[in-house]
Amino acid sequence: MKAICFNFEIHQPFRLKRYRFFDIGNDHYYYDDFLNDDIITRIAERSYIPAARTLLKMIEDNKGKFKCSLAITGVAIEQIEQYVPELIDLLKRLADTGCVEFVAEPYAHSLASLIDPEEFADQVKVECEKLHSLFGVKPKVLRNSELIYCDDLAPQILAMGFKGVITEGAKHILGWKSPNYVYSAATAPKLKMLLKNSKLSDDIAFRFSDTSWDAYPLTADKYIDWIASTPQEEQIINLSMSLETFGGLQPANSGIFQFLEALPRFAGERGVEFCTPSEAIAKLKPVGELSVVHPISGADEARDTSAWLGNKLQNEAFSKLYSVAERVRLCTDRRLKQDWWYLQGSDHFYYMSTKHMADGAVHSLFSPYETPFQAFTNYMNVLADFIVRVEEQYPLSIENEELNSLLTTIRNQATEIETLNKELNSMRKNIEQFNVEHALREPKEEVKTVEKKAPAKKSAAKAAPKKAVKEKK
Repeated sequence: MKAICFNFEIHQPFRLKRYRFFDIGNDHYYYDDFLNDDIITRIAERSYIPAARTLLKMIEDNKGKFKCSLAITGVAIEQIEQYVPELIDLLKRLADTGCVEFVAEPYAHSLASLIDPEEFADQVKVECEKLHSLFGVKPKVLRNSELIYCDDLAPQILAMGFKGVITEGAKHILGWKSPNYVYSAATAPKLKMLLKNSKLSDDIAFRFSDTSWDAYPLTADKYIDWIASTPQEEQIINLSMSLETFGGLQPANSGIFQFLEALPRFAGERGVEFCTPSEAIAKLKPVGELSVVHPISGADEARDTSAWLGNKLQNEAFSKLYSVAERVRLCTDRRLKQDWWYLQGSDHFYYMSTKHMADGAVHSLFSPYETPFQAFTNYMNVLADFIVRVEEQYPLSIENEELNSLLTTIRNQATEIETLNKELNSMRKNIEQFNVEHALREPKEEVKTVEKKAPAKKSAAKAAPKKAVKEKK
C-alpha cells in the first residue's frame, strides 16, 4: 500500500526594527512589534486559520483516514499566543483528533545544530516542553530548522529520544536512489530518515498557480495519479511545505484549498493512504543506510547551507553571535536569554544572502530589507548592543576556560553554603524539639521528688514519740 506523509510547518521570526549605530548602548529593545503583529495576523487570517479548518474538515469528512503532521516553532507559538490566540484553539482541536502528529523543531528555528550541540539540544527540549504543555503531545520525530541534517547530527538526535528525522531528499546525496523509502542514518542505524520528495512538494508550494508551468492547472486527481504511478515498491511519499502555502504563497482564489480538500477522495479511489511520520517509521522497514557527510537543507537549488552561510557577511554575523554562546548560557537574566534565542533565528542570516537568479528572487521575497547589506548592518548594530549587555555580566576579557573555572568555584561555594544552612536549620529544629520535650518532662520530675520526700517526713514524725518513750524508760 502506498501512503502520503504530509508535514506542514508554521514559522514566523521576530523581525528586528531599524536599529541605528547611535542606538547601541541606549536602546535594548530590538523588535518591530507593529510589523510582527501585522504579518502574523494577516497570514493567520488568510492562510493558517483557513488551512487549519480545512485540515479539520478533511479529518472529519474522511472519518480519520486523512492524517498529517505539523511542525511549529516556539517563536511562532509565542506570536500566535499574543496576536491570534484563536489559532491555538484550532490547533488544539487538530491535536484532539489523534490524526495530526506534532513534530519537534528547534525553538528559535536556529542554525545551532551546525555550531553548538548544547544550544541545539536545549532549544529542542524547550520546544518539546512547549508542545506538551499546549497540546499534550510528546514528539517522537524531529524536523531540524530548514530540514538541515548531516551524519554528525544523527547520534545526538537519537540520544535526545527521537525515533526519526525529516530531512531533504537531496539529489546529490541520493544519486540513483529514490526519496520514496524509509532509510536509516549511517552513523546511528536506529534513527530512521524520512526524505522530502522535492518535486512533488514544490509542485504544490511553488508551481500550483504558475500559468507558464506545462502541468498547469494542477488538479487533485492529476496529482494523485502522479503519486499512484510511482513504482509499486516505493511505499512512502513525503511531502513537506509551509502551511503558508495555502492562502499565502498560493492565494485562495487559485483554488488551493479546494485542491487540498479533494486529495483524500481521489487518493481513496486509487488505493493511496495517508499516514503520520511516526506511523511510517513504525510500519516500514528501512531499505538501507544513507550517509550525509556535509550538511544538507531544503533551501535553494544547491540544497546546502549556503542560503544562510554562503557569503562573508553571513559568516561574520554567525561567528560573532555564537562567540558569546557560553556566557549567555551561564547567565540568569531572562530578558537576555530571550533576546539570545530571537537573534538566533535563521531568517536573519537568510536576509543577508547575496545570491542571484531564482534563489535571489526567493530570498528577496521574504526579506523586509531593501538589500542584503542593509540586513547585515541592522543585525550587526543590534548584535553589538546585545554583546555589550553580555559583557556587563561576563567580561569578554576573561577567557571561557577561566570564566568556567570561576563560576564552578562560585557554584561549589553556593552548594556548600546551602548544605551548611540545611545542617544549621536541622540543628535548630533539634534544639527546639529538645527544649519542648524538656519543658514537658520537668513538672513530672518535680511531682516524683515531692512524693519521695513526703514519706521521709512522716516516718520522722512517727519515730519521735518512740524515742521519747525510750528516754522516759
